[in-house]
Amino acid sequence: MNRPTEESPATAASTTSLADTETEHLLAKTFVELADNLVADFDLIDFLRLLTDRCVSLLGVSAAGVLLADRDGHLRVMAASSEQVRLLELFQLQNDEGPCLECFQHGKPVTVRDIGAEADRWPLFASQAVRSGFSSVQAVPMRLRNEVVGALNLFRGAGSGPIDPSSATIAQAMADVATISVLQQRTTLRSAVLNEQLQTALNSRVLIEQAKGKLAERLGMDMEQAFSALRDYARSHNRRLVELAAAVIDGTEPLPGLDG
Repeated sequence: MNRPTEESPATAASTTSLADTETEHLLAKTFVELADNLVADFDLIDFLRLLTDRCVSLLGVSAAGVLLADRDGHLRVMAASSEQVRLLELFQLQNDEGPCLECFQHGKPVTVRDIGAEADRWPLFASQAVRSGFSSVQAVPMRLRNEVVGALNLFRGAGSGPIDPSSATIAQAMADVATISVLQQRTTLRSAVLNEQLQTALNSRVLIEQAKGKLAERLGMDMEQAFSALRDYARSHNRRLVELAAAVIDGTEPLPGLDG
């Protein structure tokens, strides 16, 4: 009978080192991509989705979401790494309770090691989060000095334990860079212009959600697959995501691969 081959300590150390190196490279690439938008025109929706996706890839979390304030100071869901967490974020806003709202309101991180134990604090959100399969959450503010524009929210699944402090620190650094990108024109343009930019992004989000639903029905796929198809097509054809979404909705332009 063949004995299982045991991995030598040297081999195990080499494998761990390789994994660490790959993570470091992805982290460095992420900060470069986020910072690149400080000087270039960028698609805010795609930019924030990149942020949530990289949080999931790098920080050992199950899902991530971004909330931004509109011109009236009301939070809106702007990006989510999955449809499940997008719906949970919407539930949180609709019921006006949860860690992400507290994070935005106070401009400070909110760490919840066990969501189920917070039933007295957030009765509706806590039960909904547990039903959605999440056990812990870390919310970090998107803040530059005293200006808080939103929150980045990280969720872990049942049995995964809380988010470790080092990951929370990296998440805050990523949120800080993203915030600077959102506020990059603040030093040269009036506040009204920034508010208009954020409002335009919110309107764009509505178009993209409509296009996702239309594509999902047309191509027989779920909402996440529809978004990926939409984003991949936009990137490969060098088009802005919102412009492509409008073309999908009005149906007047041939879109090979998205026409069904």
